[in-house]
Amino acid sequence: MKARIILSAIAIFCLGFVAQAQTNVKIGYTNIDYIMDLMPEMEQIGADIQDYSGQLRTQVQTKSQDFQRQVQSYQQSAPTMTDEARTQKEQQLQKLQEDIQQFEQDAQTSYQRKLQELLEPVQTKVFNAINAVAAENNYTHVFSETAGQAPVLLYTKDDDNFTDLVLAKLGVTPPARPAAN
Repeated sequence: MKARIILSAIAIFCLGFVAQAQTNVKIGYTNIDYIMDLMPEMEQIGADIQDYSGQLRTQVQTKSQDFQRQVQSYQQSAPTMTDEARTQKEQQLQKLQEDIQQFEQDAQTSYQRKLQELLEPVQTKVFNAINAVAAENNYTHVFSETAGQAPVLLYTKDDDNFTDLVLAKLGVTPPARPAAN
């Protein structure tokens, strides 16, 4: 009998903690891509990355055009070349083509690195604002609305204004949303 009373008391005590913990949970969600798109710095970042991309594209085109000129030159002079000279020139062209392919891969890597470098300060600013808003408004958990192509959050009420709070913290005014029907 005493064991049953003790177990009941422990169960009630534990349920009290669970109930207490559940009442302190406050969950929010936000759309980081949406916030980032509204940041004023993004316009300059877009222009900078477009310029950088153009520079890389120009370098790739220049190398490709030079390669094409060398191929044409080779094709014109190949009939008069010795077998040894032809083999040597073909190896040289093959090496040049491999170098161009490597340069294209390096350019893509460089583009990604430059984009991340440009975005990092804005991302830090947004994450700091998210953390500040969460702390100021007693959120215990904040989810990203999406991660890549898959949603992270399966259900939420539409009246959660966490994103608007973050935008206000950043001093960014969101565009007017269309009125609900």
